[in-house]
Amino acid sequence: MKVVGFAGFSGSGKTTLVEQVIPELRLRGLRVSVVKHAHHSFDIDHPGKDTYRHREAGAFEVVAASDKRLMLVREFERPATLSVHHLLAELYQGVDWVLVEGFKDSDLLKIEVWRAPEAGQQPKPVRYPEDDFVVAVATDAPARLPVPTQLPLLDLNQPAQVVDWLLEYAHRFEYNWELHGGLLPSA
Repeated sequence: MKVVGFAGFSGSGKTTLVEQVIPELRLRGLRVSVVKHAHHSFDIDHPGKDTYRHREAGAFEVVAASDKRLMLVREFERPATLSVHHLLAELYQGVDWVLVEGFKDSDLLKIEVWRAPEAGQQPKPVRYPEDDFVVAVATDAPARLPVPTQLPLLDLNQPAQVVDWLLEYAHRFEYNWELHGGLLPSA
């Protein structure tokens, strides 16, 4: 399993890029999963649905499955901060690539997503000068980056180019379970 992160400020285009990279990888016959950092109050279940009612009644976990999908919702009794490595261990292991959106402070190799500011706006800072885990920058304006870099520059608007680069350097993104606290996949 290969794992790559996508990090950048809100509005930089992370979600759009990940959304476009997924079908590019799929076109090449690869199975893709996504791990996304969410805000503390997010919910994927809705009032009135059976699964929501079970969770509200106090179930620790609710698993719903059909012939098309599986959903697991786990409630924490008190706030818990899971690392990206804990979440990776929860994934199905028959996947070729995991795209991680957010988790900007993780120790995963990542592509920084940086978009040039609109006229009159201040540019957002970049992470790559201080983050050794940033291995490339996806941007719409390489000449306008606030800090020069020798990192590979990928066209934010060309997801096929991003995928070509990922596949060329795929060996660098192989996930090492022992390196990350000995966590083992659950399935």
